[in-house]
Amino acid sequence: MSNQKSSFTFSVTARSGEARRGILTTGHGDVETPAFMPVATQGTVKTLTQRQVEELGATIVLANTYHLMLRPGADRVASLGGLHGMMAWDKPILTDSGGFQVASLAALRRIDDEAVTFRSHLDGSLHALSPETAVAIQEKLGSDIAMVLDECVVYPSERAQVQRAAARTLAWARRCRAAHRRADQALFGIVQGGVDEDLRRESARSLVELDFPGYGIGGLAVGEPKELTRAMTEVSTQELPEERPRYLMGAGTPRDLVESVARGVDMFDCVLPTRNARNGTLFTSRGKLAIKNARYTDDPDPLDPECTCYTCVHFSRAYIRHLFVAKEATARTLNTLHNLHFYLELMRRIRKSIEDDRYEAFSHELEEIDNPI
Repeated sequence: MSNQKSSFTFSVTARSGEARRGILTTGHGDVETPAFMPVATQGTVKTLTQRQVEELGATIVLANTYHLMLRPGADRVASLGGLHGMMAWDKPILTDSGGFQVASLAALRRIDDEAVTFRSHLDGSLHALSPETAVAIQEKLGSDIAMVLDECVVYPSERAQVQRAAARTLAWARRCRAAHRRADQALFGIVQGGVDEDLRRESARSLVELDFPGYGIGGLAVGEPKELTRAMTEVSTQELPEERPRYLMGAGTPRDLVESVARGVDMFDCVLPTRNARNGTLFTSRGKLAIKNARYTDDPDPLDPECTCYTCVHFSRAYIRHLFVAKEATARTLNTLHNLHFYLELMRRIRKSIEDDRYEAFSHELEEIDNPI
């Protein structure tokens, strides 16, 4: 087992209630937290170049282990200089373990205590993903932060199923910890337990005993009501150490981020801003905007009059709608630039409000942020 702390540190620099401002240090640079990680599923943020992602202000991205292990393959990525070299991205990268993607392939996989056996969605080939292989693949990818293999169950699920998944996740976390070798890569544990408070607290406490350098909060944003997501997030952070980063996996809307930061979360990822951009839904300071609506056909205003992104500075709603309706690829790029700018700017504003110790007031100013306009 590697010395996890050799190239990875985290420190909290300011607080406002339970919200935390911090610095996460990796071998590829620092990340100011709370941070949002754009999703670079197959080694790229869809429709954007790495230069564009960097110019937006992103300091860390997330790549998908499941997709990369199938194509182009971990050995090929390693031969090309790891993810950093292959992508030409010299900032931090987090890789998931592939567990969530495999779990979502209900008809193509089988789970037991040893591993997950599944058939590729690409060609039907048979694969086995164990805790040890999940770690080995991520070590070949060369990410700065790797995640343990976990079992995620969707909502609703029987308590017995959630309990088995949480126990298996803990056993797999121990095996991942034992198998991990790279001193320049931090390995995070993952809290499970569904929406059962007792199971979630037990999962978190047991993981803390394994002394991971950071912790993911998994098994949420999988169909449960928002109030349960927030309650279980709070339950999880209450059990996690103050001096370690907390990463809420797969959430979510701008309001989700605001509410989760208030509960002590430091890191986020979600496909929502990029997927919604490609589908024509844009986030603005006044709420969500569906650009395909006919009301924008002759609208000369920018997507968001308060936004300073490239899209809003240069183009009108009418032009963006024209590109989107005409199915021009440029529409997807301009929309993605805007949505990611919105998310990253939101995180900058969150960090500033924590520094100024006015996070609660700031969060109330954003009550309508997810509403349609």
